[in-house]
Amino acid sequence: MKYLKLFSLLVILTSCKEEKKEENLLLKAKAIHKRVMTLDTHVDINVSNFTDSINYTQKLKNQVNLPNMEEGGLDVAYFIVYTGQGELTEEGYEKAYQNAMSKFDAIHKLTKEIAPERIGLAVTSEEARKIYASGKKVAMIGVENAYPLGTDISRVKQFYDLGARYMSLSHNGHSQFCDSNTGEEDDVWLHNGVSDLGKEVIKEMNKWGIMIDVSHPSKKSMKDMIDLSKAPIIASHSSARALCNHSRNLDDEQLQWLKANGGVVQTVAFSSYIDTEKDKKYKDKLVIKIKALAKDQNIELVNRSEIRKLKGTAQEEAIVAYMKLSKEAKSKMEVSDDELVNVADFVNHIDYLVAKMGIDHVGISSDFDGGGGIEGWNDASETLNVTLELVKRGYTETQIAKLWNGNLLRVLDKVAEVAENIQAEEM
Repeated sequence: MKYLKLFSLLVILTSCKEEKKEENLLLKAKAIHKRVMTLDTHVDINVSNFTDSINYTQKLKNQVNLPNMEEGGLDVAYFIVYTGQGELTEEGYEKAYQNAMSKFDAIHKLTKEIAPERIGLAVTSEEARKIYASGKKVAMIGVENAYPLGTDISRVKQFYDLGARYMSLSHNGHSQFCDSNTGEEDDVWLHNGVSDLGKEVIKEMNKWGIMIDVSHPSKKSMKDMIDLSKAPIIASHSSARALCNHSRNLDDEQLQWLKANGGVVQTVAFSSYIDTEKDKKYKDKLVIKIKALAKDQNIELVNRSEIRKLKGTAQEEAIVAYMKLSKEAKSKMEVSDDELVNVADFVNHIDYLVAKMGIDHVGISSDFDGGGGIEGWNDASETLNVTLELVKRGYTETQIAKLWNGNLLRVLDKVAEVAENIQAEEM
């Protein structure tokens, strides 16, 4: 009995120590999170959430809005001007261009008309830090898919003037500028890398100071971009292929290319790019629930595999409908923690990338409102959990600051410097 009491006391003391340790880690993480400017390089938008009556001042059902950013301490969001890949025709280009312009307009309306007292638009690292220091949230702009440029490379400067500071040359499907990672599915390529027109766009991006994003282009396209660019590049939302064999992730060779280039990989919290096997098991259960809800609500459901084949607004509407049903289905499912891709799985990728490339070449992104989100970081209100996991892994405040903003902004500054030099040489 004496030994049993001693054992019980030891268990209690150990438990108390663990609780105290967890409490101290949380306090430390909260303090660091408050001091560090957190920057997410990939947040998709829907223009229907940028109206006078429905907008980001409200806690909407989407993942990123001002209440969620303020609650979770997400300070800077790169809002994305995204257009799905359409036909390589003048008609397709024009539709995509109009779509892109509507998204630029929405972001400007948010920062200039809807909530200028709560969020400001930044186009440089200096502006981002100044707005952050004023207590407001920061909006920046990235372009996902250069398809809306059409064949008019003067639009690169137009997009720059509208605030775009990074752009990918393709998305799901080969564009007029380069091949996409999706070519891996059937080994069919359009350009075998970057096209002649794509080479001209890269020159324009270097000239005006737009970061080249390689998250969606093919491996050969990425290699061409590094060879052609006079400035560092980024992968705005990709993870480590060694840990998750998905064509959207970067393999070890690509990581070394990017490191040598001086760029940065923004690790993405997209479950199927973090742990495909775990994600598939969960998604199989989820799809069954989504289909049942669609049937009950008499909604015509487009399967995820078919959404990619749609074009323009039809694709966007299908994505919105699917995500709405998906969110409802998730709220009604009962799953254990080990069935879900979580923040620890996500930070495993950060650990791997840091080990392979060094702390100066890794960053953080969510792909919120575009399919991103994991257990523990399901929306902007849970952003602290990422910092907490980094603290648990032993990252210092200086390292965490590099991951959350420093590395990406360093590349942005370097790209701007290269642009200034090019412009000066051409005068």
